[in-house]
Amino acid sequence: MERTGNGTGTHKGSGPEETTLPDPPGTTHTPAAADGENPPQGPPAPDDEGGTGGTGGTGGADGNEKADGEAEATKPPSRRWRHLGLALVLALLVPLLAAESALRLNYTGDPEEGTYTRNRDAIWLGHAWVDGRKTDADVTALADRLKSTGVRDLYVHAGPLEHNGTLPKSAYGKATWLIRTLHGRAPRLRVQAWLGDVLATEGPTGMRLERPATRAAVVASTREILTAGFDGVHFDLEPLHSGDRNYLTLLDSLRSVTRAHHALLSVAAHQIDPLPGFHAFWGTVAGHPKWWSQRFFGQVARRVDQIAVMSYDTMQPLQSLYGGYVAQQTSLALEVTPPSTDLLMGLPFYHENRFGHWNHAETASAAVRGVRLGLSRTDADRPRFGVALYVDFAATEADWRAYRGGWVR
Repeated sequence: MERTGNGTGTHKGSGPEETTLPDPPGTTHTPAAADGENPPQGPPAPDDEGGTGGTGGTGGADGNEKADGEAEATKPPSRRWRHLGLALVLALLVPLLAAESALRLNYTGDPEEGTYTRNRDAIWLGHAWVDGRKTDADVTALADRLKSTGVRDLYVHAGPLEHNGTLPKSAYGKATWLIRTLHGRAPRLRVQAWLGDVLATEGPTGMRLERPATRAAVVASTREILTAGFDGVHFDLEPLHSGDRNYLTLLDSLRSVTRAHHALLSVAAHQIDPLPGFHAFWGTVAGHPKWWSQRFFGQVARRVDQIAVMSYDTMQPLQSLYGGYVAQQTSLALEVTPPSTDLLMGLPFYHENRFGHWNHAETASAAVRGVRLGLSRTDADRPRFGVALYVDFAATEADWRAYRGGWVR
């Protein structure tokens, strides 16, 4: 999910206009400066020192030797810079090609039989479901669509949170109607409040989790929204940097509240380092770490009931590479998620073409196959596992067919 201006989190947004997906919080993009700056310029060309290299006299043997020596000393710089540039390009290109080849290989083979839905899937729903734009007929249609799927949890956008952690009740004015109607149409569905905000981790404005008063306000807002009848709370705070101890402290406090209300605590999670320490490298070169360390992912997963990986916006240019990437992410997440926590892998149910997300590559069908491959190789029988569909208002019938045909069965 990538962050939008309305504070919904890195998901592309679900504010008043839901017919388009604003480019951010997912989703998590490389800042423009890192993307569009001109490459650093090389040193200036050496000055033209003339053919003799001396003080201007005709010279004799000594003068010619001096000129030859200076020519030998000054001729190589441009060639040396070209060689150095080539070496740098190769130093970057070779590891990249190796990594992409590994992802392509990761997409090969056949998933194990039985690696299908465990009826613990989820879907993110836009703000229209709680602000009065949806009707009883819409709820009935949604319940009918989900009836023969593995979807159990609905993350309904009920925010955004204010930067100080508060949440006006007007943001979710029709929540009670939605919950009551959905429970009547489809009792098996659980309705969770999706709350998000942009964090002030990479800019001057946003929520500051380092402030105890802000964290206390988020906890109070959670307590208030659960009284509306939600079955849980799903948080998407971005960009959230790996190792953020204030976030872990907040989750510990939130867990006490959700348990007291017999409700679920769920979070949207960043992707895991595809290479050890990659978030630190990317933060240095791009100013946006994007990934979490596998260790931090595990620390978060142990504090919640559900963790949904935003496994899209991956910068992969081909379906096979994207699918291989999802397979890798699935394995990395399974390795550190405790069996008591629901692990969900995100499926892209939206369509954009921009830096970081190529619509022809990041398809629901490639993601489903990648999820099944990663599950097969790591923990094929994991019961508390599913996929999460992002997002309802951008989904096409082709997305639903890919999900049903590849995962539900």
